[in-house]
Amino acid sequence: MSTQSVSTEKKRGGLSDIKKVFGSGQSSAHQFGILGSLIVIIALFQLLTFIYKGQGLTLSSTNLINVVNQYSYILILAIGMVMVIIMGHIDLSVGSVAAFTGIVVAKAMADWNLPWPLAIVLGLVVGALIGAWQGFWVAYVGVPAFIVTLAGMLIFRGGNQWIGQSTTTPVPQDFTYIGAGYLPELPIPLNFNVLTMLLGLLGVAWIIWHEFRLRAQQKRTGSDMAPAWVSIVKVVVLSGVILWAAYLFATGRPGTSFPVSGVILVVLVIIYSFVTNNTVFGRHIYAVGGNRLAASLSGVKDRRVDFFVMMNMSVLASLAGMIFVARSTASGPQDGNGWELDAIAAVFIGGAAVSGGIGTVIGSIIGGLVMAFLNNGLQLLGVGADLVQIIKGLVLLLAVAVDVLSRRGGGASILGIWSRRRAARVESPEPPAVVPSAGTNETSIPADLVQK
Repeated sequence: MSTQSVSTEKKRGGLSDIKKVFGSGQSSAHQFGILGSLIVIIALFQLLTFIYKGQGLTLSSTNLINVVNQYSYILILAIGMVMVIIMGHIDLSVGSVAAFTGIVVAKAMADWNLPWPLAIVLGLVVGALIGAWQGFWVAYVGVPAFIVTLAGMLIFRGGNQWIGQSTTTPVPQDFTYIGAGYLPELPIPLNFNVLTMLLGLLGVAWIIWHEFRLRAQQKRTGSDMAPAWVSIVKVVVLSGVILWAAYLFATGRPGTSFPVSGVILVVLVIIYSFVTNNTVFGRHIYAVGGNRLAASLSGVKDRRVDFFVMMNMSVLASLAGMIFVARSTASGPQDGNGWELDAIAAVFIGGAAVSGGIGTVIGSIIGGLVMAFLNNGLQLLGVGADLVQIIKGLVLLLAVAVDVLSRRGGGASILGIWSRRRAARVESPEPPAVVPSAGTNETSIPADLVQK
């Protein structure tokens, strides 16, 4: 049996192909499990609300709209936080930065009569300045990010209460559109929101284009390509989910559709997924997070990467704060409390490594949705806030424990055991000596034995 036949036979079918349905072969077992966990949580609470409330509430149009409105700002924070954690840092100031930006923007509109579009620009500039301040201390002074952002959490929380005098400041009605608005209705006599369905169709078109482009690239470079049925199943499943979700959002109560905050979130996910996966800056983030010394020796300017990652986090925190203030119609002294913990939990649940170097934007969004639907489902069942916090804490602890155990040498995992047993069945009863191929789980037979 030749080396190629052994390798090819192992690539076909089984768990590896099933994983490619969701991750193009790039998802780790942990990320694969988190996606399954999200599906299980949604299905479980849909069933439980049907049993105890008389109807399935989790997948109702009203509830899905509420989930997006209530958690979009946390998911925006998770996008920036995953980049910080990949770098091996942590940012404890995001909630305070969001609150500080919120009160500055609210005061600017209330006291200076600043138009709301300019107020949004002002908020982003404030976030960039705060991020530059914290990035300077982390990147060029060498103070650990944990200490810098802990100080920032205290400074900007105090700044919020000082500027706002510990009172709420209302914002104009026009400004609330970015946090509480929906895609508008078109003058077309249909029973659903046309723009929401068009957004869903655009999502389907992107899924098809991305899969076609991926397979073309794999064929051109000679990379491992999943069977055609995997691509077909992936496109059909994801397209079905997107269109079904779009229909639910488009057929909510009158006056609602897909939230504007959700549109902002989707745009940010697309942009940052591209940045982290397809740009030099994104590759530098992973390089520095994986091995700072090696990256520096290879020419990566790690200090500059540190600086811009910290700045980016504060800009996204400012955007999240403005969206929350817009949804709440006012800025208050308690805004942003605990947001940093929710964002960090979303990133770690989504598959980021505690030691840095590993994590994805999509994984963090999935992790954030796990926390969102877990919290939402418990609230729908009438579970008390105290028990909700306990359950969320246990979920976070379990997710990080799985990450730590999976990285220990020789650590057991169900997926790993299953894969090894399948590989053993593929090989002959008395296989020749094998040599592991670098960077893969495949094996190759030495050339001298193949010739015999």
